[in-house]
Amino acid sequence: MFTDEYYMKLALQEAQIALEKDEVPIGCIIVSNNRVIAKAHNLTETLNDVTAHAEMQAITSAANYLGGKYLQNCTLYVTLEPCVMCCGALNWSQISKVVIGARDEQRGFINKNLSLHPKTELVTGVMENECSDLVRNFFKSKR
Repeated sequence: MFTDEYYMKLALQEAQIALEKDEVPIGCIIVSNNRVIAKAHNLTETLNDVTAHAEMQAITSAANYLGGKYLQNCTLYVTLEPCVMCCGALNWSQISKVVIGARDEQRGFINKNLSLHPKTELVTGVMENECSDLVRNFFKSKR
């Protein structure tokens, strides 16, 4: 029941909330022991803050919930591959697993030859079409 697809659907719900706010539609959740402990979406326009990415919001929320800065035994689900900034934050958080919906060939951390914490498991391509379509359609509507 609690599969990567199940949790990615929850992240997509967060991305939809971002879309409704005219934010870039990226959603993120963090799970610990099959329980969602943080939900977030992009808020860069709302907060007028370039660092208010979904992942950064979720990391802060999860750390507050857990009462510590490390996210060991946690999994982050995000609809679009994290950028360099978010990769750095995830590395420092020592999160156990990162699950990515769609790759971001231009701005994502993978093509920049960066990596997460050595103990972090990385999974890509979960619900990739749904995740990439959401972002692609958003930018099409802006052009």
